[in-house]
Amino acid sequence: MTSTTVTEGGAARQERAIRLAQAVPAASPPAASAPASPAIETETLPPPAPVRVGLVLPLSGPNARLGRDMLDAAVLAMTEVGDERLVLVPRDDEGTPEGAGRAAAAVLEAGAKLVIGPLLATTVEAVAAPARAAGVPVVAFSTDRAVAGNGVYLVGFLPSTQVQRVVAHAQVQGAKRFAALAPKNAYGQQVVEDLRRTVQALGAQMGPVRLYEPNEDMKLVIRQLGSYDQRKAALNQHRAELRQKKDEASLQALKRLEGQETLGPPDFDALLVAEGGDKLLQIAALLPYFDIDPQAVRVLGTGQWEGAAVRTEPALAGATFAAPPTASRQAFEKRFRDAYGRDPARLASIAYDAAALAAVLGKTGDYSGPRLTQRNGFAGVDGVFRLLDSGLVERGLAVMEVQREGFRVASPAPESFGP
Repeated sequence: MTSTTVTEGGAARQERAIRLAQAVPAASPPAASAPASPAIETETLPPPAPVRVGLVLPLSGPNARLGRDMLDAAVLAMTEVGDERLVLVPRDDEGTPEGAGRAAAAVLEAGAKLVIGPLLATTVEAVAAPARAAGVPVVAFSTDRAVAGNGVYLVGFLPSTQVQRVVAHAQVQGAKRFAALAPKNAYGQQVVEDLRRTVQALGAQMGPVRLYEPNEDMKLVIRQLGSYDQRKAALNQHRAELRQKKDEASLQALKRLEGQETLGPPDFDALLVAEGGDKLLQIAALLPYFDIDPQAVRVLGTGQWEGAAVRTEPALAGATFAAPPTASRQAFEKRFRDAYGRDPARLASIAYDAAALAAVLGKTGDYSGPRLTQRNGFAGVDGVFRLLDSGLVERGLAVMEVQREGFRVASPAPESFGP
């Protein structure tokens, strides 16, 4: 499902996009005049039946701007990958389960063979029930594993794939015992669960886990995570023992301990931080303050680290996180700007990929489970991905290393899936 080259001009592409979004078939060009041939009779074949794909998004409400970007990205995919028989049927879910239920009923009544969207777990549940009753699969953007399966496939950026990728890479680099620092919410708890599962599968060891409340004192959180007080007490006791001995070796050992705040490293050599933005920068600055040395402890992250501000914190230099490859997404973002005159939201790319998947499979009209979960998967603007029978998505991610001048690819994303 690689992106095809767009040959239409910007205005023509936008005009076609509007037709698709309104589910209005393009007008046929006038037939060229030709000499009459009464001696030859030809049979006119009926045009192929349209293949309708429902698109359910929050086009009003608090997520309306994101929903509009995702709609425009899906339309762009249809203009680049789809053919004229494919008809996109977008409907507004209003950001509520009730609105999602009405939107699902509308696209199913219009004859949709596949439903793309919606965005939130609560709205996915409202769409899933009528879609299952109609035997229509759903490719949704939620990252809540609880709504996956039984005809619902999640194409969003799941924490599990990010955790598996960065932890496996850290183990290859020598990490053996993994700790976690995460917010006490559904996302943080999911990341910790994924970390436990991954560590067990790799045969590594699980270290301490600290879940924190939104307004909790992060100094206290990190102090406890790194056993700072216990390690400081151990240092003081060791110094006292050396002073009592008063021999030359003990005096030299005391001298070497000058400037140290604690004795020994924390009970882990890798730390997964499930945060982004300003909170991540606050946490990173506190790690060396409480003697969690980033030179000795590998700091790991998730896709929330993609923001450029991560590079401004010295304590994160050399830290790694898993994320989709950037080259194809940057090309998509340029095409989006050319078409619509604005930058797309980050999640617009998954709407593009879902619509392009629908366009590729729509050429045969087959959206069955075996086709959606084909082993080789699909190549999208966020790298290769494949839908699994469980309803989850597997993605080919890169491991990125944080550096002052930018992100360095520490381990490239795979270009295809192995056996």
